[in-house]
Amino acid sequence: MGTIVSYDSAGGIASIRIDDGKVNAMTPAFFDELNTALDDAERERVGAVVFLGRAGFFSAGLNVKLLPTLPPAEITRTLQIFGHTMLRVWALPIPTVAAVTGHAVAGGLFLALACDARLVARGEFRLHANEHAIGLPLPSFALVITESAVPTPAYNELVLHARPFSPDEALARGMINGVEVPERLEGAASELAMRLGGIAGSAYAVSKRRLRARSIEWAAARIPEEMAGFPSR
Repeated sequence: MGTIVSYDSAGGIASIRIDDGKVNAMTPAFFDELNTALDDAERERVGAVVFLGRAGFFSAGLNVKLLPTLPPAEITRTLQIFGHTMLRVWALPIPTVAAVTGHAVAGGLFLALACDARLVARGEFRLHANEHAIGLPLPSFALVITESAVPTPAYNELVLHARPFSPDEALARGMINGVEVPERLEGAASELAMRLGGIAGSAYAVSKRRLRARSIEWAAARIPEEMAGFPSR
């Protein structure tokens, strides 16, 4: 078990829980542990995966305070593994459900959008792609993932206009599948995962790959260039 990301499975459903005791910011250790958890899910051939955060925060995205303190090679590795991990979640050959336990900002939002379904805790939380508000261009992997989950014109508001959405606003715009009281969220996400797992199998995996393969290949090829120096520009 990792110190930030924990993994367990029961009844054919895996739970990947993120909890750093703070805002679940994404660090090199976060990506290493998340990929280990994804390895476990694929090795066990679980029926579905539920991603959970901690109370109040799903994830605040990349730890932009930590990144500048890392050696240049580690910054590059972290930024590139960020992109490849988001695409890996998006391409996972089994159903995925995000139980968004609170704020989902920047990379945290893209992790939720990379899942096949999203349930969000009711509360004063925001779903926010804030990159343009702070002068950062969005990488191609984030754009294709978001485009697959967010209808237009909500897509333009979320991505281009950097507008934050409340859980109820996101539901009304078709960005998420439901809003649940916090006490009910994990159970509802597990129930949804079980339903999706019941229709999954080799056909689900093949269709998911066919649906997204071209976009994944296109976005992955751009990661080395687009993530060089990001988010410093």
